[in-house]
Amino acid sequence: MRHKLRSLGFSIGSLPTGKRNQITDVPGVRVGHVTIREDIDERTVIRTGVTAVLPHEGNLFLEKVPAACFVLNGFGKTAGLVQVEELGVIESPVMLTNTFSVGEVWQGTLEYMLAITPEIGDTTGSINIVVGECNDSYLNTARALAVTKEHAKQAIANARVEMEEGVVGAGTGMMCFGWKGGVGSSSRIAGGMYTVGALVVSNFGRREELQFVPYVLPSFNERDMPPGSIMMIVATDAPLDARQLKRLAKRAAVGLARTGSRVHHGSGDIVIAFSNAYTIPHFSDYALQLFPPLVRDDALLMNELFQAAIEATEEAIWNSLTTAETTTGRNGRVGEAIPYSLLRRMGR
Repeated sequence: MRHKLRSLGFSIGSLPTGKRNQITDVPGVRVGHVTIREDIDERTVIRTGVTAVLPHEGNLFLEKVPAACFVLNGFGKTAGLVQVEELGVIESPVMLTNTFSVGEVWQGTLEYMLAITPEIGDTTGSINIVVGECNDSYLNTARALAVTKEHAKQAIANARVEMEEGVVGAGTGMMCFGWKGGVGSSSRIAGGMYTVGALVVSNFGRREELQFVPYVLPSFNERDMPPGSIMMIVATDAPLDARQLKRLAKRAAVGLARTGSRVHHGSGDIVIAFSNAYTIPHFSDYALQLFPPLVRDDALLMNELFQAAIEATEEAIWNSLTTAETTTGRNGRVGEAIPYSLLRRMGR
């Protein structure tokens, strides 16, 4: 059984974690996975999946959440971020999968939202589905197109407060710093009152780049690995608007850098941030939108929220490594779990 970083005696930063040390410590946030593992032959080995992040328990189209995205490096094939950038809201589950499956996951999520919201495309306009991706083709036979739209629907249906980490969902076939990567999560309490949670799908870096861990020669040619990417989801219940959430998203990139990432040319390093402190109704009889009081930019609390996003993202990446188990893949490839003996030399 693999463990999260803190269970191994290490910690990141100084802020306290939430109860679970996961993104689901943010009240109302739920996460669901579908993991697809199938061995057809040596060249066709399926190691992939879908992860769904639900910002709250209601209908996300009818009650949107303020949101923002930050693209540190844009070598990615996401869907829906143009409208998030323009309007500052998210109105669907945030879906994560592999590079070639964005279309199927988008379609499945659309069908899910149409089924629960008859107004979409009829008495009102369209919906913006958000999908992020990483390239898992080192271990997964991506050309097999194993993910279907039904997997997207099932991931949403599977969403729970108690979430799995490691080799699950969208993280099933991912590699990180030359070791097995996957899904990782962490959370922090800011100002003693608000929670910031991070969830990552880690699929980036080379072994020599990982901070606080001695270099171990890989048993494979790292040049055979795709350049990689990371999707970072940051959630909070602090009352922030879209502009402030953009600032929060940028701090997640600092957490990424602290692990040793060099943000390679071919890496998609993308952050999506949202707050569920309040919702924005799709239908309203008023021309003006009323917001609750927001955190002041110059408040000490804002600095703690920034710190929380940095620490939670950094630890989420470490958790994606420490919870991931050794995984076999296509062409006889093996994604090795990082040995815990190396972590004893982290210096933290």
